[in-house]
Amino acid sequence: MKIDRSYTVSLIVAIAFFMQGLDTTAVNTAVPAMARSFGTDVVHLSAGITSYLIALAIFIPVSGWIADRYGTRKVFCTAIILFVLASALCGTAQTLTQFVLFRIFQGMAGAMMTPVGRLAVLKATPKENLVTAMAYITWPALVAPILGPLVGGYLTTYWTWRWIFYLNIPISIICVSLAWHFIREEKDDGQPKRRFDAVGFVLSGLALAGFMYGVELLSRAEVPYYVSLIVILVSLGLLTFNVLYSRHISNPLIDYSIIKIPTYKITIFTGSLSRMVIGVAPYLVPLMFQEGFGLNPFQSGMLFLATMAGNLTMKPATIWIMRHYNFRTVLVANGFMVALFTFFTSLLLPTTPVILIVAVMFLSGMFRSMQFSAITTLAFAEIPQQRMTAANTLYSTVQQMSTGMGIAMGAVFLRFSNMINGGAEQHYSVADFRLAFIFVAILGVVSLYGFTKLAPDAGDAVRVTKRDRNG
Repeated sequence: MKIDRSYTVSLIVAIAFFMQGLDTTAVNTAVPAMARSFGTDVVHLSAGITSYLIALAIFIPVSGWIADRYGTRKVFCTAIILFVLASALCGTAQTLTQFVLFRIFQGMAGAMMTPVGRLAVLKATPKENLVTAMAYITWPALVAPILGPLVGGYLTTYWTWRWIFYLNIPISIICVSLAWHFIREEKDDGQPKRRFDAVGFVLSGLALAGFMYGVELLSRAEVPYYVSLIVILVSLGLLTFNVLYSRHISNPLIDYSIIKIPTYKITIFTGSLSRMVIGVAPYLVPLMFQEGFGLNPFQSGMLFLATMAGNLTMKPATIWIMRHYNFRTVLVANGFMVALFTFFTSLLLPTTPVILIVAVMFLSGMFRSMQFSAITTLAFAEIPQQRMTAANTLYSTVQQMSTGMGIAMGAVFLRFSNMINGGAEQHYSVADFRLAFIFVAILGVVSLYGFTKLAPDAGDAVRVTKRDRNG
């Protein structure tokens, strides 16, 4: 049945997303061990993280054109194969230079895998089933950052950091086999293929790579803020020129005109702020547990696992709530709860009972999961089928940007809080984390204003099931 196939495709894509997210977040915990293996300083290992993010930023925009040109199934399966090949190469790296080159290769493959996987789901799923399908493919984005540090810490401590990359091999074999069997290759509609927008590729690549690099610089204490801001402003200037250029050609690599659809526009701009607020927790919370509470990485990871439990528990309720309440109500009310529990996180102390910390983490995970799913579902709720590729390409690009911005925002707020409290940057206190979380909570409340602009019936096309339509 068509419904069963759309959900099956969603689960297959979710496996690929989880593999990529787990790999990305687990690497962060292995940085000291990797530095020792390569005989270099820990600071220099940031090149391996940055190179991956920059490769993603450059090649995500071209994913839609490649998928249209060669077919969603072929590109998705090829991307998984290339990703795991790059992962295996990362695991065998003997020098930092080798590792950076292999991470660039891995980022190029990942840039194809994520947006093309989501495109496969969008093409296979009727509008009335989109709520459930999006719930399936959004959980990896929430679970992987929580589980990644725990898995990475365990493998690095008891095995070797190389197993973080080797772990992808069996997962990818299963994923490719299922994807090739269940994802249908769309038939050629006879329409002429779009020409490649080389100028747009160069402009978007320079702009997005520069932006990601500038954001990454914000999190480095040794780099002055003005250097980061200059890089970001130059990148935004290139992006603005790219937007203007795209209006004057028939085959833009990124079709920015899709932003004219009101619901999509809100998920791009207001939704990005919400994703930044959501993305702060996997960065700041474990850091607070270790730096502020004095816990070891494993203890920190175990406490933060309560957030994953909340994420998974909320998934069935997410589908029911979005069927029964309009998107404006869900995003405003639930967004307020995200901000509220971000504030509650700021009140936690080393002396707080463990059961209370777990409760705050669990409920925070529930509301973050709901918000993330609702934003992603609404983004494609009113997009015509023939424009799904354009919408997905831009959304994937913006989602990657906002994820990076969330981490950088957490680092900037923490450094700013440290300055206000007159502390030393080498060590962050509980008071520093408290102030940082309060800043994030305020941003979360401010971002709700954009969601109030949604019409009451926004996104109803995906909220109403066939049974509802038939009375």
